[in-house]
Amino acid sequence: MNQDLHSNPRPQLTKAIGRLGFFSLAFGSMIGVGWVTGLEGLFTKAGPVGTSIAFIFGGLLMIVIGRCYAEAMTMLPVTGGEVAYAYKAFGTEKAFIVGWCLAIGYLAVSAFEAVSIGIVISYLVDINKWPWYEINGSTVYGSHVLLAFLFTSFIALINYLGVGLATQIQTGLTMLLIVFASAFITAGFWTGNLANLEPVFGHAEGRVALGGILAVFVTVPFWFVGFDTIPQAAEERRDDFPAHRLGRVLVWAIAGSTVFYVLIFLSVGTTTPWQTIIDQDLPTAAAFESAFGSSFWARVVLVVGLIGLLTSWNGFFLSGCRVLFALGRGHIIHPAFGRTNPKFGTPAAAILFSAVITFAGSLLGKQAILIFVNVGSFCIALAFLFVAISLKRLRVDSSSKRPWLNRVLPYVAALGSIFILAAMVVPNSPAMLTTWDWIVLAGVAVGGIIYWMNGLQTRQNFSESSRRKMVLNEDD
Repeated sequence: MNQDLHSNPRPQLTKAIGRLGFFSLAFGSMIGVGWVTGLEGLFTKAGPVGTSIAFIFGGLLMIVIGRCYAEAMTMLPVTGGEVAYAYKAFGTEKAFIVGWCLAIGYLAVSAFEAVSIGIVISYLVDINKWPWYEINGSTVYGSHVLLAFLFTSFIALINYLGVGLATQIQTGLTMLLIVFASAFITAGFWTGNLANLEPVFGHAEGRVALGGILAVFVTVPFWFVGFDTIPQAAEERRDDFPAHRLGRVLVWAIAGSTVFYVLIFLSVGTTTPWQTIIDQDLPTAAAFESAFGSSFWARVVLVVGLIGLLTSWNGFFLSGCRVLFALGRGHIIHPAFGRTNPKFGTPAAAILFSAVITFAGSLLGKQAILIFVNVGSFCIALAFLFVAISLKRLRVDSSSKRPWLNRVLPYVAALGSIFILAAMVVPNSPAMLTTWDWIVLAGVAVGGIIYWMNGLQTRQNFSESSRRKMVLNEDD
């Protein structure tokens, strides 16, 4: 064994996640709170039916990408998922690019949740206190910042105390989310009217309507990201849960989330005329309050949204930490990120870093939410593209031995990812990124270059054979 490994044995994470824990991690991460806070942008672009169509096709694309993940995960059931796939397929540099994009994508979602926590709770309890400053006309309240700090600290703490505790809390919250959501979705359809769905594609027709559906479709990586929390934690599965079953859980989580989203959109759309509620801060809650003439169902919606926020936040925070841990353990970035706490078996430095970045994002306030969505979607779609390309390269046996559907999966996943990325960058596209999005992405790129350059000596002082052992758990 290489001398690097004698002095630096491979850090191990605690094995404590079973089938239900993995499903809850993925499903809870995908649902989140965006369907409460972000419905205005979706319905304005495509209406309730157009939004549902975009999410159905988006869900199908995510299942295709998920199948690629499932195959790669069976080959390499190690922490960091995409980092390991890119490293084995293309080497250290590509592994860093994928890891950096993923880390930024996950932390963008985490910051999105940190901003949203104050917005959601303020509709349950009046907490809009201590106005501090304004960003683009939106007030940032000290009370919201305090909530972001407290909940960020809570999420960081449970992740620090162990993945077993984090997934137990995730499972409990996910079950509550499903029960409460089923209640208000059923109530919405029971009292709703299909006429309220008009205009079904928003205020557009023909090509413009298709443009609206496209504009929603390209945000799918942000809404569905979360299924890839499973490969991030694959190494932490219990000994009685084999790696080849992870892919099945992943696909079912995507399918379940697709059904959830579509039912939410159609339920809200039928409950009340959707044009009357899209100007509200929380259209989903406003729809049920308007339909029933009572705040009870609106509060149920907000409670479900709050639960979804916590499940999503916990899942992405955990995943972001695992990406940073994988990069640090492989000495691709500073090795401090790849060390575990001796008592709890958790990546302490990665957890602290993620907490700091999440809280810093919350200081930008409500106006930053759309930027988090767009930048996160771009980074995650880029990571999806790398996974599809990596899988094609990892297939060392003849493709002719596989069923034709399995042979084309990486190509479909890659083309879908390229389509989403192109829609964000092509001029005059309805989904084109804004100037602020580009500024933030430029900052992300500069930050990546700085981290890469700062890790130069770390990488040079660590042999590739040792890195292979650390990242892939494989000996030469």
